[in-house]
Amino acid sequence: MEKIFSVVLAAGEGKRMKSSKSKLLHKICGRTIVEWVLDAVAGAGIDESIIVVGHKSEQVKECLGNKQYAIQEKQLGTGHAVMQSEEFLKGKKGIVVVLCGDTPLITSETLKNAIEAHKADNNNVTIITSMVDNPFGYGRVLRNSQGTVEKIVEQADATDKEKSCKEINSGMYCFNLEDLFRALNSINNNNKQGEYYLTDTIEVLINEGKRVGAFKMSDSTEILGINDRIQLAQATEVIRNRIIKEHMLNGVSFIMPNTNCLDYNVRIGKDTVVYSGTIIEGETSIGENCIIGPNTRVVSSIVDDDVEINNSVVLKSSISSGTKVGPFAYLRPNSKIGKKVKVGDFVEVKNSSIGDNTKISHLTYVGDAEVGKNVNLGCGVVTVNYDGKNKSKTIIGDNAFIGCNVNLIAPVEVKNNAYVAAGSTITDQVPEDGLAIARSRQLIKENWVKKRVFDKE
Repeated sequence: MEKIFSVVLAAGEGKRMKSSKSKLLHKICGRTIVEWVLDAVAGAGIDESIIVVGHKSEQVKECLGNKQYAIQEKQLGTGHAVMQSEEFLKGKKGIVVVLCGDTPLITSETLKNAIEAHKADNNNVTIITSMVDNPFGYGRVLRNSQGTVEKIVEQADATDKEKSCKEINSGMYCFNLEDLFRALNSINNNNKQGEYYLTDTIEVLINEGKRVGAFKMSDSTEILGINDRIQLAQATEVIRNRIIKEHMLNGVSFIMPNTNCLDYNVRIGKDTVVYSGTIIEGETSIGENCIIGPNTRVVSSIVDDDVEINNSVVLKSSISSGTKVGPFAYLRPNSKIGKKVKVGDFVEVKNSSIGDNTKISHLTYVGDAEVGKNVNLGCGVVTVNYDGKNKSKTIIGDNAFIGCNVNLIAPVEVKNNAYVAAGSTITDQVPEDGLAIARSRQLIKENWVKKRVFDKE
């Protein structure tokens, strides 16, 4: 089987992004721009890839890790960029797909189809093209009266008549490997930009009598390149819609899908309903029959079946089946919430485990704690875990009852079946089946108010 290579051009500066990092490293739905391209490459079954880097190359390498990198020290055009990959491809045979690292909307399916068309038509080069209503800024693909590709002309070099052509070059190609570098050695930079255009190889191959074809992609949005924040937002919208559509086809309901944002690696079970304003990020897995939202953010968390999260934030935590969270709850990292738990309004949980059937209904902080099963934490309970220097742990046993406005001064333990009276500040262990009361005895001073008013007069 013929081997297939790819060369991904990722050396551009991206000045219009106005950013301290490479434009290729800006993220869309949890994945960098260039990673979307490389994912499409992998899905198309391409055997080997070379990434051409230049501007802020160290950032790109750090992000992508162990890959094959060619260095373009000076950005002298797309042709010059591809030339830098020759050391990796010299002496090899097969097909090489040339891609732009800033076109994240390209799909594996399109690449597969383009490669198959290239093979089927026995082309020496196949240009991936598209028809667009506004071709401004793109190279035009010019054909003769028989429909054969004659040349590609860049926007800066096109005549007015040529600019009226609506078939544009996507900047992506399939070349026979031996033809590519032979043609690159024949091009020059005699143009307005003083650059070596990869498109000039097309004219070289035509003049050699080689077979030049074009594969017209069906969805023109796939050619969208990213040069500024506006185009980044446009590409994000396309990918976001693709992700949500896939979840819908798998049995997830979105009440107002245009208000939701999901990362590419989020998993959601069937019959779950996602309400408006909900953002789900990172390695998040949500089970079946859940209700998520409205106005909820879940990041890198595991949510089991039949969970409801309403107007809340969940970060790097786990929630077991049948639990209700919110409204206005905050689960901070490493919170482990058991089955059929109630985490109510204005409750914050951090680095703690909560046992099954426990109720934390409102206005409570649980930090660095182990809370057992069937526990009731009343309104205003605080696990006081920080002494200004160290974090300490609170342990609450099964079936304990903690009254309203209780401070549990860690390290401290409340044993199984124990009660703590409302308003208490607990510093010592509460024994099993015991009742702890840590508050002053109530004192009544008769007629205190009248005397106070009299004294003022």
